[in-house]
Amino acid sequence: MPLVNATAAPGEWNVYDIVYRAPAFNGDGIKTSSAYLTVLHNGALIQNHVEVKGTTEYIGLPRNLAHGNAAIMLQDHSHPVRFRNIWVREL
Repeated sequence: MPLVNATAAPGEWNVYDIVYRAPAFNGDGIKTSSAYLTVLHNGALIQNHVEVKGTTEYIGLPRNLAHGNAAIMLQDHSHPVRFRNIWVREL
């Protein structure tokens, strides 16, 4: 649940700054630490160091499959959403 609603007015661009710490896995593919994220929406802190428990499943518990660096995936729920100026950099 977000800490505040910082959404811009309809027709205006929204800005998200996301700090993501990836999960860690041991040599056997078992998760040793969870992923965490902090999100700023239009400059307002809306999520602070929130644990990501795994994948978002329609039915069932989150899964945690071992992985390395990969592309990001954005989900739009069939709404007319557009993304631009996406920057990804390792910290």
